[in-house]
Amino acid sequence: MNKIEKIYKLLFEKFREQNWWPTITSNKKFEIILGTILTQNTSWSNVEKTIKTLNLVWLISPIELKKIPEKHLAELIRSSGYYNQKAKKIKAVVEFLDSGKELTRENLLNVWGIGPETADSILLYAYEQPVFVIDAYTKRIMKRFGFKQKSYEEFQKLFHKSLKKDHKLFNEYHALFVKLGKENCRTKPLCNSCPLTDICTKNIKPSLDGNQ
Repeated sequence: MNKIEKIYKLLFEKFREQNWWPTITSNKKFEIILGTILTQNTSWSNVEKTIKTLNLVWLISPIELKKIPEKHLAELIRSSGYYNQKAKKIKAVVEFLDSGKELTRENLLNVWGIGPETADSILLYAYEQPVFVIDAYTKRIMKRFGFKQKSYEEFQKLFHKSLKKDHKLFNEYHALFVKLGKENCRTKPLCNSCPLTDICTKNIKPSLDGNQ
């Protein structure tokens, strides 16, 4: 068992299944796509508020979102922050989905406002493709373990070569990293209760308070 697999094993034993990506509508795939954009630079609680608002006005639908003016959409998603930019991004994604172009990582990255993390989140969570998502939590945790990778691509390659290519595994692993990043491996880490303390190579002074 390599170190990447060991980390996963310990996290899963501690936190169990995360059941991510959470959805509230029957149009799960499209709701996830919207969520990947709305969650940029904001908390998940804000995204949930926005999704509920859009659902109330029947806008968890590419057909309906295509009709609504961008400024009106921006007001509806205000709770997610950066709402003008996100409205533009949502419109761009809807246009892409309506274009009939093949849904590939390369094509997603050509959509305005879609970067590697968002593209990979769409592929993994909405389309169940085995692509590991690298976010700020993942980078922070891995650096504290002494891994020297720097770029998004370098970290992703590490996970792809260390694990079997299984979208369910990648999904769960990423969700567990988010859980760890929120509960223990914060900016000011709570090492005393971390499930990875015994194998962590970074000498970090434990913080006993709840501040990040």
